[in-house]
Amino acid sequence: MKTYKNIFPRICAYENLYFAWRDAARGKRKSPEVAAFEYALIDNLLRLEAELREGRYRPRPYWHFRITYPKPRRISAARFRDRVVHHALVRQIEPIFEARFIHDSYACRLGRGTHAALDRCRAFARRYRYVLQCDIVQFFPAVDNAILRDILFRLIADERARWLMDLILDSGAGVLRDEYDVVYFPGDDLLAATRPRGLPIGNLTSQFWANTYLNELDQFVKRELKCPAYQRYVDDFLLFSDSKRQLWTWKRAIVDFLPRLRLTLHERSSTVYPVTNGIPFLGFVTYPTHRLLKRRNGVAFARRFRRQLRQLAAGELDYADVEASVCGWVAHAAHGDTYGLRQALVTGQVIPRRSS
Repeated sequence: MKTYKNIFPRICAYENLYFAWRDAARGKRKSPEVAAFEYALIDNLLRLEAELREGRYRPRPYWHFRITYPKPRRISAARFRDRVVHHALVRQIEPIFEARFIHDSYACRLGRGTHAALDRCRAFARRYRYVLQCDIVQFFPAVDNAILRDILFRLIADERARWLMDLILDSGAGVLRDEYDVVYFPGDDLLAATRPRGLPIGNLTSQFWANTYLNELDQFVKRELKCPAYQRYVDDFLLFSDSKRQLWTWKRAIVDFLPRLRLTLHERSSTVYPVTNGIPFLGFVTYPTHRLLKRRNGVAFARRFRRQLRQLAAGELDYADVEASVCGWVAHAAHGDTYGLRQALVTGQVIPRRSS
């Protein structure tokens, strides 16, 4: 297997850091932290370059907050200067791993976002009669750092690039400790509970490394199980077949495989059913002939829209911000058969304008 050396000089090169800053700042330049970094952009990038080259760079502590939709999660946000470093790293190592990913893994990949995954799901649903739908228990809190290091270091032989990846991994180890229920696998002793684990939800590196980690599962399903119709979006994945027996056999094989990654399957909810029942996936329910938005998605948007209208009337939001939010949701919902729903939720609303 080919290994890659001399990557680190490209990671900390000023030009790479500049493009990393531009990527990290996209859509966030109104943020005070981002604006402050940009105010002294050249100095900040040169300082980062020097810290990286001299081995003095250290990530700063995360700040944390919780979200409740679509399910409760603890988000760990890195400081902006650290997000620039994350982008700089991923810009250089992503092509190495991208070439080894399967076609049908989605999320945090160019041209393979939510809507591409939904289209692929419908294409498979038109070709096959049954689907096995699976997801992994507490995936981001459960990622084992030692296993992830081994996967990354198989290809990355540059010691300084490894040092940087170790820094980022160590900075996030344990931030999701309270979100993880310890699982003991065969051969574990009591010290297994102390293994460093977890990827902070919110980092670009975490999203990219999630694909890298679960590429092991992807390769198992494609190469060993030889499933021709398989797709994964982060830790949610689907296998299709015309045989229910085949799908149940594959499920048992996946349950047996996942302990290699110190992961477990949601066995009760991971089940086989006809595609004509509708496949709840990525906020939609996909059928062979059409696609509907999940009800809770529409309810959540209606609540958010009403709250934004109140904030707009009170002068707490700009009209452009509300318009951008509505247009974004409408464009997303339009990927399903939702014309009537969009009309009902958006039209007829009185949008207040403040007098000048």
